[in-house]
Amino acid sequence: MSVATAIDTSDIAADMEQLGRAARAAVHELAQATAAQKNAALQAAADALRARTPDLLAANALDIAAAEARQIAPSLLDRLKLDAGRIDTIAAGLEQIAALPDPVGEVLASWDRPNGLNISRVRVPLGVIGIIYESRPNVTADAGGLCLKSGNAAILRGGSESFHSSGAILDCLQAGLQAAGLPAGSIQLVPTTDRAAVGKMLTMTDYIDIIVPRGGKSLIERVQRESKIPVIAHLEGLCHTYIDADSDTDMAREIVVNAKMRRPGICGATETLLIDRAIAQQTLPGIIDALAALGCELRGDEATQAIDDRVEQATEDDWRTEYLEPILSIRQVDGMDGAIDHINTYSSHHTDAIVTNDAAKAERFLNTIDSAIVMHNASTQFADGGEFGMGAEIGISTGRLHARGPVGVEQLTTFKYAVRGAGQVRP
Repeated sequence: MSVATAIDTSDIAADMEQLGRAARAAVHELAQATAAQKNAALQAAADALRARTPDLLAANALDIAAAEARQIAPSLLDRLKLDAGRIDTIAAGLEQIAALPDPVGEVLASWDRPNGLNISRVRVPLGVIGIIYESRPNVTADAGGLCLKSGNAAILRGGSESFHSSGAILDCLQAGLQAAGLPAGSIQLVPTTDRAAVGKMLTMTDYIDIIVPRGGKSLIERVQRESKIPVIAHLEGLCHTYIDADSDTDMAREIVVNAKMRRPGICGATETLLIDRAIAQQTLPGIIDALAALGCELRGDEATQAIDDRVEQATEDDWRTEYLEPILSIRQVDGMDGAIDHINTYSSHHTDAIVTNDAAKAERFLNTIDSAIVMHNASTQFADGGEFGMGAEIGISTGRLHARGPVGVEQLTTFKYAVRGAGQVRP
């Protein structure tokens, strides 16, 4: 359903159930779809995105104008903005998903029992997935493409900020489905910004099997509080980078600057820098200079303030804040034990990194820090399904059940057991 056929918001409950029925019907057809058919739909959608770039830019201009009128933060505006390069990247993401192995039907394990039964554990789709997300229009393509590849139907509820952009992207996805002979109900977008649609969506247990929220803390908390459907949660990205005493100064500076400033508004951006106080005097000045030159606001503990008066006083709240802005908190710690204590206290268990040349310290950090993603000598901005070779992702799951880390095609499947016999009966 495209934005052009928007539902009548006067009866949201009934219209949401209509989306649910269409998605449930589509699941049964998707179960019979071949890998070639799904890949053809993804390629056709990618082609449509490129061909309709002017239309997408026009739709995005409407969203940008509305966002600017509301004076939203520059980092959020950046997440919302499309240009020809970003549209091509979105299209390329669909092509990357198409190039991935089809997870559906993969035999995860197979064994024979003494009674002659053969038992196989086989990967299958989750079913109908409801995805609730905020301002990024690219999520519409990523989520729709990943669900399609994994044999799931998707009901997408994008943020009001990206309403027109998401609708234009959906039209391209629908063109792909039509070209491949797949049902339109395979990928649908809730065509209203009314928040009542979210409330209804969270209770549609007859139609939706899994809810995946992607957005800020308030959205995640609402979904976890109200949903009657199992949730794969993407919590806030309160990410840390720790610079160890045994680190290369130039490497540390380059990693920190990239981890914070490449795109400050993404969930993999470093929000807190921890540094061994033994090297702070030597290493921090260059990092502070580089960050300040890029317009990053710096907040730190007293020891860090003493190094550079451009560093403002950090409060307890700073250690608990996902800024999503060019703001970085800095704290000096007593070696790795101090870094681990800080991360264990404040981390959202999303992504945390260590910069060190000591392999033993790196392994201890990787094994000790209980986050979905842990890194050694790399920017936290690599916390991305595309960078992991997954083609794309719906989000980074910070939970421990079913999926953890980037949620790609494999994470959007479950399994069943196929038992093959030759007339056996149980004594």
